[in-house]
Amino acid sequence: MVEYSLTDLVDFARRHSPFYRDLYAALPHGPVPVEDLPVLDHSDFWAANTAHDSQVLTGPLTDGIVFKSGGTTTEPKLSVYTRRELLAMSRLQGNGFAQAGLRPGDRVANLFYAGELYASFLFNVLCLQESSVPNVHLPLASAPLDYTAHVIHEFSATALMGPPTTICQLAARLTDSSCPATDVHLVMFGGESLYEDQRPLLGAAFPNAAIRSMGYGSVDGGMLGAPVADDPDPRVHRAHRPATVMEILDDDTDDPVTEPGRPGRLVVTDLARRLMPMIRYPTGDRGEWVDREDGRFRLLGRSDEGARVGPITLYLEDLRAVVRHVADGRLLVGMQVVQRRKAGKDELVLRVAGDLGDPATVGKAIAARLDEVRPMFAEHVEAGLINPLSVECVPASRLAVNPRTGKLLRLIDERQP
Repeated sequence: MVEYSLTDLVDFARRHSPFYRDLYAALPHGPVPVEDLPVLDHSDFWAANTAHDSQVLTGPLTDGIVFKSGGTTTEPKLSVYTRRELLAMSRLQGNGFAQAGLRPGDRVANLFYAGELYASFLFNVLCLQESSVPNVHLPLASAPLDYTAHVIHEFSATALMGPPTTICQLAARLTDSSCPATDVHLVMFGGESLYEDQRPLLGAAFPNAAIRSMGYGSVDGGMLGAPVADDPDPRVHRAHRPATVMEILDDDTDDPVTEPGRPGRLVVTDLARRLMPMIRYPTGDRGEWVDREDGRFRLLGRSDEGARVGPITLYLEDLRAVVRHVADGRLLVGMQVVQRRKAGKDELVLRVAGDLGDPATVGKAIAARLDEVRPMFAEHVEAGLINPLSVECVPASRLAVNPRTGKLLRLIDERQP
């Protein structure tokens, strides 16, 4: 059995990585508690981790793989793994599919994006191959929706895996054509959050399917958590101990959070990676402990996604709650927030896709609800400091996505500096 040691990792990193050597210059040698190590600063870390002459890596990449992160960022980052690290990570994720509900012999439609250095599709190919659950792989990637729907019916796919945006687009196509995929018993999502208001659409397209997280991870941070089979909340995951140290830190003080139910930002240390060490790396997500002793935590959304309109910050989760309130159970496919400048003032635009009724009525209702829950927004509009809220009811195809990964761009800033 592999033994994981934080002391060995820190010692290795400071000996072989110029970045960590400088970061830990004042750190005494020997055993050190994880909370005594500095939390990585994203800007410093990625500025040092360049494609050539990286100061983060502990040696040359001579046998492994290069991945590029995508998501909603406009400046993708490069992450490298040795072949052994990639294999271990694939097995970790693949074995977690059993907890998500994958059954032996399942025919799995893989809808993740392929190409351009992105891990999305390729990594999940490896996960299915290395999974302890026997399966039949249908490698669709980002095929046209009509073709994807045809293959799912032709091969009687029993499970799907993909990002929620792609799955919802497929679901809309299946319901529009009145051809639900009744053989699918499991929809596994990853790469972005899935919201409760998307479940009615998925329920219509996949009426016999459970909707489960396939696991929590990222290209940069690695595998961060496995799905929990006996918890109905798909946001709950269990840290991959002993290879992973997951921490929840106070938003303001960076002190460790130990009690359940108290939100904070998630910070990970991967004890298995050596070529590109990740030691106290902020994942970019917020979470709370469900059971710290058992390593179970609940994801609470991104830690850094807020729209700044004039002097007001509106968090995307709060804006979605406003739209969900107005939808009142009606079909909501997706939502996107756009920041613009108009007539010399900031303007917030909500793009909403779904069957919510008359667009003008919906727009007025959303604006009224925002004014109700955030009166400061209305006060600044009245004072002429920002523009009124603009609501655009659009088809799902009008929601902008990352052209490489297919992930929904939750926040778009069209303002020029």
